[in-house]
Amino acid sequence: MKIYLIRHGIAQEKQPDIQDEERRLTKAGRQKTEKVAQRIKQMGLQFDVILTSPLVRAYQTAEILITAGLSTQLEESIYVAPNGNMEGWLNEWLEPKNYAQNSQIALVGHEPCLSNWAEIMLWGEVKHSLVLKKAGMIGIKLPEIGSPVGRSQMFWLASPKYLL
Repeated sequence: MKIYLIRHGIAQEKQPDIQDEERRLTKAGRQKTEKVAQRIKQMGLQFDVILTSPLVRAYQTAEILITAGLSTQLEESIYVAPNGNMEGWLNEWLEPKNYAQNSQIALVGHEPCLSNWAEIMLWGEVKHSLVLKKAGMIGIKLPEIGSPVGRSQMFWLASPKYLL
C-alpha cells in the first residue's frame, strides 16, 4: 500500500480576525495547487481515497485534487488535522477499512504533522529531518504485514517546484 502525504496549498496568513481553522487558500495558492494536481494526474497517479483535514485550506486542497480527477472519494478526518493522531488513524481508520495491498491513499494535511508521520513510519521516531513544502508530497510504501511504524519506505519527496 502506498500513502501519499500532501500538504495544503498556500493559505491566508494568520490574522487576529480569522480563526486558524477558517484560513482559505490564496488565489496564488489555489493556482499553484491546481497546477500540481494536473501534473500529478499527467504522471498517472490515481488515489483510491483522499482523506483530508477538516480545516478549510486542506479541504480546499483536497477538492482541487478531486476536481483534477485524482480520486472519486473524499473523506474528512480529524486524524489529519493539526496535532492529529497517527496511531488513531492507523487503528481506527486504516486497519478497519482493510484496503488492498496495491491501494493508493492520499492524506491532505498540515506541517509539521505530515513530516512527523512520515518520519515515524520510516524511522520509528520524529527526527525533524523532513520538510514538506506547501502543495508538496511525500510517498510512503507501507510493509505488506505488520505495523508500518519504523518499517516503511519513502519513495517520493517532492516540493511543488519539482512538479511544475
